[in-house]
Amino acid sequence: MLALIFLGATVLFLLAYAIYGRFLVKRYGIDDGRPTPSHTDYDGIDRVPAHRAILLGHHFSSIAGAGPIVGPVIAALAFGWAPVLAWIILGSIFIGGVHDFSALIASVRHRARCIAEVAREYMSPLAWKLFLAFIWFSLVYVLGVFADLTAASFVENGGVASSSLLFIVLAIGFGVSVYRLKIGVLPASLIFVPLVFFSVWLGQQMPINAEAINGVIAWDPKKVWSVVLIIYCFLASTLPVWFLLQPRDYLSSFLLYGSVLGGFAGILLGGLQINYPAFKGWNSADLGTLFPMLFITVACGACSGFHSLVASGTSSKQIDKESDVKFIGYGAMLIEGIVAVIALVTVMILVKDDPITKKVPLVIYGEGMGRFFSVFGASPALGVSFGLLALSAFVLTTLDTATRLGRYVFEEFFGLKGGSSRYISTLGTLALPAFFVMVTLKDPAGNPIPAWKAIWPVFGATNQLLAGLVLLVVAVWLKKTGRKIGFVIGPMIFMNVMTVWALVLLLLKYRFSVIGVIAGILLLLAIVLIIEAYRTVRKVIFA
Repeated sequence: MLALIFLGATVLFLLAYAIYGRFLVKRYGIDDGRPTPSHTDYDGIDRVPAHRAILLGHHFSSIAGAGPIVGPVIAALAFGWAPVLAWIILGSIFIGGVHDFSALIASVRHRARCIAEVAREYMSPLAWKLFLAFIWFSLVYVLGVFADLTAASFVENGGVASSSLLFIVLAIGFGVSVYRLKIGVLPASLIFVPLVFFSVWLGQQMPINAEAINGVIAWDPKKVWSVVLIIYCFLASTLPVWFLLQPRDYLSSFLLYGSVLGGFAGILLGGLQINYPAFKGWNSADLGTLFPMLFITVACGACSGFHSLVASGTSSKQIDKESDVKFIGYGAMLIEGIVAVIALVTVMILVKDDPITKKVPLVIYGEGMGRFFSVFGASPALGVSFGLLALSAFVLTTLDTATRLGRYVFEEFFGLKGGSSRYISTLGTLALPAFFVMVTLKDPAGNPIPAWKAIWPVFGATNQLLAGLVLLVVAVWLKKTGRKIGFVIGPMIFMNVMTVWALVLLLLKYRFSVIGVIAGILLLLAIVLIIEAYRTVRKVIFA
């Protein structure tokens, strides 16, 4: 039964790519004869045409992170696996995939400008400023959540930390080989991809554990890693994209591909059974009601506003030709849907009262991967390590991409230009995430909790609301250019209603805490932006 469900979900994603993907191509009039910004505005730093396989690695690694794993696990534990599975499949195909495709082509058609700039052109200067502010706060949440998760995983497994550092070295070597030594992508891949997997083993042989850190500096190891990660984010944001960001994402993507294939084989061949309840009820003591909390908790596993920031922030500047938009935008979202289903299965195979259900999502996912990889005769411990390493690699990828995107937004908002602007804007973007990971946050009852756990609910709400707002901007653009907009109106309304509803509930829950105050600011920005967009849409529709 489990294998049939998973295989059925995979077939649906493949059919969606072939059929609905073709529909989107026609709707947007994809044309390879139209030059892309990576060629017309080439600068050697941010705007560089990329082979679509490399760009898929960058884009997929950037949008995946921990979102499609953490979200489905949390939601399934709370509500049961059936509603989560339905939302992942339907959301990925008809909402998340449409959102990602639309954001990418909209940016490509507007000289690779971010989605806020598109809002400025078709709506108003006020909408542009509000959108930039909303995006920047959303990125701050992303950085705060994933920096804390990455630091925690490094403390949990010192081998993961070592391998991650080795990845950085390999990425620089790959970038130099392809872009400076002019070695082809395939030959370079045949050299560096095996080295990536070798570093998985090597990292476990030379782990950087807590004792080693304490031997150098008498400080909380998690705080030490947090500082290291903030420094890494600064460097990744300011160095040329070909030197570190693009090649690291490409190489890291093979880890996730490996985990997807391992999970795929483990689910189909492992003889695993469904043990967890399909449906637990309409209300969860931890999350609240299924409507609307399911749709913000699953987050990136079905739809994510953050994807539009990657699409219009870095990927649109590297698209070689327009036909790559379907492969990169729609295809990557469907692959992420498969990752989300695999993460969901790690809950489905658990017994309801299994003690592991009380552990953090990373551990649940790692334990599940251990069971999947045992099909190949690997020890469960090795599977757990590989799962955690793959997850940490992609969380780190999300960090460097989000920082660069935050830099772009900061520069746009304040109109910064010149060589020093990227350093100033990067520091400005990293200030709040550094605060989040270095201080102790508390829940509504006053109990200290990890930063990621405190931020996740509001991150999910603002992230999904951003997706709804992006679809609103796309609808305005399509309408003003004489195209049909029906295929984006439904997803737009659904995402905006669900997420505004969820933000209100979260604001009432957290009230005047740090999380509550920022949630209130974001909610206010969103409401004003929706009103501003509605005025524009009404003028266009009734013109």
